[in-house]
Amino acid sequence: MTRISEKIDEIKDYLDELEDIIPDKFKDYNSNKLVKAACERYFERIIEGVIDISFMIIAEKRFEIPEDDIDSFRILQDHKIIGKKLCKKLKEAKGMRNFIAHQYGRIDDKLVFKSIRKELVKDVGWFIRVVKKRL
Repeated sequence: MTRISEKIDEIKDYLDELEDIIPDKFKDYNSNKLVKAACERYFERIIEGVIDISFMIIAEKRFEIPEDDIDSFRILQDHKIIGKKLCKKLKEAKGMRNFIAHQYGRIDDKLVFKSIRKELVKDVGWFIRVVKKRL
């Protein structure tokens, strides 16, 4: 099993664990600090895993070296590994991950909940499917 496949399995495990704990309703998420913290941590780990995969692909294919994590998504787009829309979604997720991890000001819990509930699982699943198909 390749390192990319192992990382995909790790991300899938995190996604499953996240789906097991995230409440259906914002009020339940917002009222439980432990659940909120766990969801935020899973968000961070999932996005870090996506970035790891991006860098592995770049190294394996000998693409140019990214300037930073977000640039890795552009490089994958430039080399037709991912499309423009997915690139944009991953950049947004990385921005949200930074916001959560570094706590720039006050975290908008509603925005984080929506990102986790409605976007993260779908977008990361899309990334995994594309990577598996292209490699």
